[in-house]
Amino acid sequence: MSPRLVPPVGPDDHESGSPNAPVTLVEYGDFECPHCGAAFPIVERIRERLGDRLRFVFRHFPLAEAHPHAEHAAEIAEAAGEHGAFWAMHRTLFEHQDALDDASLVRYAAGVGLDAEWAAGALAAGTFMSRVRHQFMSGVRSGVNGTPTFFINGMRYDLAVNERVLLATLESAALASSPV
Repeated sequence: MSPRLVPPVGPDDHESGSPNAPVTLVEYGDFECPHCGAAFPIVERIRERLGDRLRFVFRHFPLAEAHPHAEHAAEIAEAAGEHGAFWAMHRTLFEHQDALDDASLVRYAAGVGLDAEWAAGALAAGTFMSRVRHQFMSGVRSGVNGTPTFFINGMRYDLAVNERVLLATLESAALASSPV
């Protein structure tokens, strides 16, 4: 039996798409993970294709021992989220996975409209560290042990992370959730 998402999607999550969509895809990801980087364009194409039939949620699961910049990347995404720019930062971080040092993160923050000095201070102070750790621990409780890990309508998705299989699974879930 697949593990369930703990906690379910709620108001503290970063979500894109209709909250009333028949299918919700949750990704536990790490901005420095090459597998998450490979999944990023797949998820983007699927989001575009499914439109208002899909709600997408991203939760942080930085694998700090393997990816030394992952925690700060997650924190800068949270900082951007405070200013309504989470998704712009999400895209920027995945598009620049090879440059996630603090100076680059601050530059990206300025690029999505944040004050660079404020962003640098937030990183240095660990202002958003507790949010990132809270999401990481929700992943642990949900059985996540690597990235990316996906959940569809609250159930863990353990099939291939390729566009054809993931899209077919999401379309099937959307049909199953639609009223008859």
